Amino acid sequence: MVKKLLHTRYRVTDLDKTVSFYKEVLGLEETHRSTSGRGSQLVFFKAPGSEEQIEICKFDQSGPVIVGPDLTHLAFEVEDIEAFARHAASMGYPLSDGPHRSSSGGAIAFIDAPEGYEIELIQKAPASGR
Repeated sequence: MVKKLLHTRYRVTDLDKTVSFYKEVLGLEETHRSTSGRGSQLVFFKAPGSEEQIEICKFDQSGPVIVGPDLTHLAFEVEDIEAFARHAASMGYPLSDGPHRSSSGGAIAFIDAPEGYEIELIQKAPASGR
């Protein structure tokens, strides 16, 4: 039986631009790089407070990267969605949708990574004072 989720892999064409996005825009930590036995260039990232990693893979022999619309996304919690939106836009990555506020005070928004993968941003509702 499965014990736990270790990582999710996304294949990309432009490794440098994608690595920069995950580090500079999202603020993820690069945990390691390697080259697989078949020659894939791999870069792993981790979000603060998470054990699971994201594997970014460049392997041109697999052909072009085609990201279908609304096929998959990664979701990250952010403390302040408006501040994140300003930061991302200043780096050339404006929100692609939202933010949309919920009745409880939370919010969600979306941003597109360089290869077209969608990133969901979630600001949780403030804890009630009860």
